[in-house]
Amino acid sequence: MAKVIMICGGLCCGKTTYAEALRRERGGVILSIDGLMLSLFGPDAGEMHDEYARRGKAYLHAQALALLAAGVDVILDWGFWRREERDAVRAMYGEHGFAVELRALDISEDAWRARVAKRNAAIQAGEAQAYFVDEGLAAKFQALYERPEDGEVDLWVRE
Repeated sequence: MAKVIMICGGLCCGKTTYAEALRRERGGVILSIDGLMLSLFGPDAGEMHDEYARRGKAYLHAQALALLAAGVDVILDWGFWRREERDAVRAMYGEHGFAVELRALDISEDAWRARVAKRNAAIQAGEAQAYFVDEGLAAKFQALYERPEDGEVDLWVRE
């Protein structure tokens, strides 16, 4: 039976890279909220960003249910920063009879800073379409992130 794998981790911790490696390893389809948002709105959706992200996630959940019903594993590539969201998503897919696995990425502060610098340089060079991480964005998302407890996580991915 198909299952859902939720990729959880802080800003710029390697979630998309990990999701791609997981897809190559086991198959399935990646549904990425950042990919959807950047494709539709570019790097800045302005004051509507959070509302568009909410709508985008609802759309991706509907797509995920269709894929799961067809027997395809789904990898949800977004942060799952809040415990409330992790619990709600796990419950929603469970109600539909699908197994859900939470994989959480955990990296050192030094590794995180190196990834932010690499991403920002790639964006500035026109080599990547991603959100530029400045101090304000980093502070905003670090304040939002609720690190999962061990009991929530099916697999920790640590660097």
